[in-house]
Amino acid sequence: MEKLIIVPTYNERDNIGPLLDRLLALPWGLEVLVVDDNSPDGTGELVAARKEADPRIHLLRRAGKLGLGSAYVAGFRYALEHGAQYVFEMDADFSHDPDSIGDFLKAAEHADLVLGSRYLHGVTVVHWPLSRLILSYSANVYTRLITGLPVRDATGGFKCFRRRALEAVNLDGVKSDGYSFQIEMSYKIWRKGFRIVEIPITFVDRRAGVSKMNQRIVWEAAWMVWSLRLMDLLGRTG
Repeated sequence: MEKLIIVPTYNERDNIGPLLDRLLALPWGLEVLVVDDNSPDGTGELVAARKEADPRIHLLRRAGKLGLGSAYVAGFRYALEHGAQYVFEMDADFSHDPDSIGDFLKAAEHADLVLGSRYLHGVTVVHWPLSRLILSYSANVYTRLITGLPVRDATGGFKCFRRRALEAVNLDGVKSDGYSFQIEMSYKIWRKGFRIVEIPITFVDRRAGVSKMNQRIVWEAAWMVWSLRLMDLLGRTG
């Protein structure tokens, strides 16, 4: 295993089959790990059936809806245990274009973490309501001001980690979820001296299913940036 795409799922049955088809048809030798939180709609069962027919598909099934952050941490552990050198985060709902993966891999030749940015060259978001766009953009400005993290899009979920960057993070110490998980991982990698680059992506609102965004995730992110800054001042960034 060299290049692994981690895709967390909860009720993504309508999306996951077509996404697997797209990813596995790409020319970069990708493997895909679906981390399913016991989706009531049968997402896990669908992936399990696909897995039997294609060894490039991997599945972690969890007991319930445990959150995005813990799903990615479980995926990171799996990736490191199986020797992956390039580890991607990617949404299941086609908000992230699979065809962009080649751009990530090219950028990763000279970086330890590549972020897909919606705000690198203006705003490249399609079909979001204005209120959601303002919330996301403001969250990123807020994050930069409080933490100093020098990126335009710290809350995005389309990323490529080099193995050495993931190995440097104490995954046991990562407790956040949602927006704040994305901020926490990038911040810890940056503070350890690894190189982060951003590449432009076009983010398209999900084509099927329901967004998992809620008010708790927003407030968690608002607190997390202060927590990260405080831990840094105390010399406890992990």
